[in-house]
Amino acid sequence: MTGTVAPANSLEKGYLDYQVDPTLDLFEEIEKLKKEKNAVILAHYYQEPDIQDIADYIGDSLGLSQQAAKTDADIIVFAGVHFMAETAKILSPHKKVLLPDLNAGCSLADTCPADQFALFKQKYPDHTVIMYVNSTADIKAMSDIVCTSTNAVQIVESLPKDEKIIFGPDKNLGAYVAKKTGRDMVLWQGSCMVHEIFSLEKITKLKNRHPEAEFIAHPECEDAVLKLADYIGSTTGLLKYAINSPKKEFIVATESGIIHQMQKAAPDKVFIPAPPNNNCACNDCPHMKLNTLEKLYLCMKYELPEVKMDEELIKKAVKPIERMLEISAKYGL
Repeated sequence: MTGTVAPANSLEKGYLDYQVDPTLDLFEEIEKLKKEKNAVILAHYYQEPDIQDIADYIGDSLGLSQQAAKTDADIIVFAGVHFMAETAKILSPHKKVLLPDLNAGCSLADTCPADQFALFKQKYPDHTVIMYVNSTADIKAMSDIVCTSTNAVQIVESLPKDEKIIFGPDKNLGAYVAKKTGRDMVLWQGSCMVHEIFSLEKITKLKNRHPEAEFIAHPECEDAVLKLADYIGSTTGLLKYAINSPKKEFIVATESGIIHQMQKAAPDKVFIPAPPNNNCACNDCPHMKLNTLEKLYLCMKYELPEVKMDEELIKKAVKPIERMLEISAKYGL
């Protein structure tokens, strides 16, 4: 592996499958590349701990979108999944956006194919379309407003009470928002494999074994799980709540990557990942975990894989995202 030009066929696997010298200090090398290339690393809370530790900014979907919109970097390296890198490209179309592994998709986004949603939307022509950020650029282009779990309630409440709304693609987040706002919304029936898999029975047993623990959950979880929760919030909301709560033990129902930040911020507290309905001890998103420190290093060194998008699609998709950012700023989010 010589020079900084990758062979034309190097992305057949969706990432640069090169051997990395095991003696390299990847943290040091990545820091060098950031300075040389004026690059910024944006990482989601669900990334592996090493990537979180090397990132310039760690956040949830709303925070990452806000950072992508305002960064002065020439290159945005997105340590997350594909729809997040797409959102960064939509908000910063003239910047180079890199994603360590193009296979890092989203099970929720996959539940809402653009052609099927277009037909669904036609049935409700007089409805405002609010779509969760966990969706493809094609879906965003068909939306009026994009939302995240941090701002979904406020965005719905910002609309007149008699406004008809389609909400998607996550049915659990939609049901939670409908309950919080009292709005009768038409819901697309999508879901996230990570948040759907939590076991109600195992969580109940875990709560019994840890009677002093608070149970905190993401609104993408099923309603039966949310009914057990002491606090429901976005990824950032869960982190802030766990840090500020006087309690010392927490059962956490979201992707287990957030626990790294919880432990760093509150080392005196105990964080227990909520058990899923399978044999795994924790709940990981397989897409998020496709990104590794080695892939991140190679991605920055060769500036591949790059996320490229059609200009017309960017123009359509940016409008609902900008509307989200405007409403979020209005509410101080």
